[in-house]
Amino acid sequence: MAEDKVEYTEDNIRSLDWKEHIRMRPGMYIGKLGDGKAADDGIYILIKEVVDNSIDEFVMGNGRKVRIKVNEGVVKVRDFGRGIPLGKVVDVVSKMNTGGKYDSKAFKKSVGLNGVGTKAVNALSSLFQVESYRDGKCKRVDFCRGEITKEYDLEATDRENGTYVKFIPDAEIFKNYNFKTNFIERMLWNYCYLNRGLTIHFNSKRLLSKNGLQDLLENNMDGDPLYPIIHLEGEDIEVAFTHARSYGEDYSSFVNGQHTTQGGTHQSAFREAIAKVIKDFFGKYEPVDIRQSIVAAVSIKVMEPVFESQTKTKLGSLEIESGGKSVRAFIMDFLKEKLDNFLHKHPEIAGDLEKKIKQSEKERKELSGIRKLAKSRAKKANLHNKKLRDCKIHFNDLKNERREETSIFITEGDSASGSITKSRDVATQAVFSLRGKPLNSFGLTKKIVYENEEFNLVQAALNIEDDMDDLRYNKIIVATDADVDGMHIRLLLLTFFLQFFPDLIKKGHVYILQTPLFRVRNKKETRYCYSEEERKQAMADLGKNPEITRFKGLGEISPDEFKHFIGEDIRLEQVVLDKDQSIEDILTFYMGKNTPDRQEFIIDNLKVEEKLIDEDKK
Repeated sequence: MAEDKVEYTEDNIRSLDWKEHIRMRPGMYIGKLGDGKAADDGIYILIKEVVDNSIDEFVMGNGRKVRIKVNEGVVKVRDFGRGIPLGKVVDVVSKMNTGGKYDSKAFKKSVGLNGVGTKAVNALSSLFQVESYRDGKCKRVDFCRGEITKEYDLEATDRENGTYVKFIPDAEIFKNYNFKTNFIERMLWNYCYLNRGLTIHFNSKRLLSKNGLQDLLENNMDGDPLYPIIHLEGEDIEVAFTHARSYGEDYSSFVNGQHTTQGGTHQSAFREAIAKVIKDFFGKYEPVDIRQSIVAAVSIKVMEPVFESQTKTKLGSLEIESGGKSVRAFIMDFLKEKLDNFLHKHPEIAGDLEKKIKQSEKERKELSGIRKLAKSRAKKANLHNKKLRDCKIHFNDLKNERREETSIFITEGDSASGSITKSRDVATQAVFSLRGKPLNSFGLTKKIVYENEEFNLVQAALNIEDDMDDLRYNKIIVATDADVDGMHIRLLLLTFFLQFFPDLIKKGHVYILQTPLFRVRNKKETRYCYSEEERKQAMADLGKNPEITRFKGLGEISPDEFKHFIGEDIRLEQVVLDKDQSIEDILTFYMGKNTPDRQEFIIDNLKVEEKLIDEDKK
């Protein structure tokens, strides 16, 4: 039977207005939607887009404080800048390519240059309210999903100049979302580090930084630095760095106050420049040894920055300004002068720095033979045992548009890995199967861990034996059973990552897969429930005596069902470090010697589990 032909005529062509396009393609404007469990979920981008405007006002010398309240899904932002010109309030928040930042005289080095930010927030909110206070007058407009619901007449006011925005993310777009205040607070602290003199009042907290990027490192570092933080400043650039006792490299980079979580040309230039300047100062050492365990932050300001996406997480600009130096030359010249001078003037700090470099060099040389042997073993084991079911696209395929979607599920046992393998998207989802429980790596050296076959295979699968830059998957998803053994395996894997590859967690690559505990169904409908509360609600909704199945392990879930849990509706819990807890303290508590504190913690949680079991029996 021949296929019906689809006609392609003028009737197929349609033009979307600004709000329809944003609502149909929200990912183009705010990245992934999410439900608030990850720091880069869309609901946080909405807050950022509004706050960016307030920060730009401060940068231009207008208003030294911003008030932000987030409560029960409602966001309120009040700044004390110049206020939106009263006759343009509607245009600024509802007409694309409209804004003051096109005028470089009004906003010289701004983050938002494309006039999209608040329009996207407006279109994606069930309530968007904007008020501008300017020279004793107030203009207010209310919107719903980008449509004006009420425009108020100009009124007299005694409020200080500035702008007030209130919005509620649209539940039709952001399903079951929930704001996590620690994500918001971390984002707001970055604004303070980069804008000394700015005070942000967030709910009941007052955020203020006196020392810029030096404060950022001091507040976010895991443990004490090996030597005092080196803090250097110049026109349009600020850097701070030291070395820590942990493994890996830890960078925070910013452009015009925007946190570029995925780095870009400025971060790459900084990595190259700092290694070259230090190598030239001492006359020896390899870049890999100089950068091992470095903790650093770099911030630059540029005219009309070019980012690789609307969410501005990666800088693509090669030029500082039209006709100016390249980003690489700008950062290199700055460090050649400032860092070289600093090391000459502070020989004690230079000595501590060299001591750390020598230690890293010694460890690298001692491990080189073991690592080659480990890689060889991993390659053979991988070929023969087929522990890795790879996908077609990888995170280090820099030109592939779907690289951000790549993930690897680390599972236990053949049944669970088999179900996921049959259900996955072979283009972007890989599966790695563990054999038994991994080694407890707490307190062990890299030498012992490299000699462990299971961890060799994990490193080979992730492609991180030599360099984190070659990471093969954007998301590392730990998929273990929700029982005692599964939780233990999860903890052992997280211990390995925290101890030897903390950057994987610090940069947001590690997640826990949430799978349903129950299936509740009747003849007409099936509900998958991830908690006791959801199970009770499903039982109430589906009526009398629905069939209830409790999933005890991933292997019990059929491939046909599993495809629902690892597709578009996948539920992931991002592994996030609390900035008030050090990695050493966390690992000591959970994986160190048995202590009264941990015994008490286990007993308390067992009581909770017993209560859930009793509820399940009712």
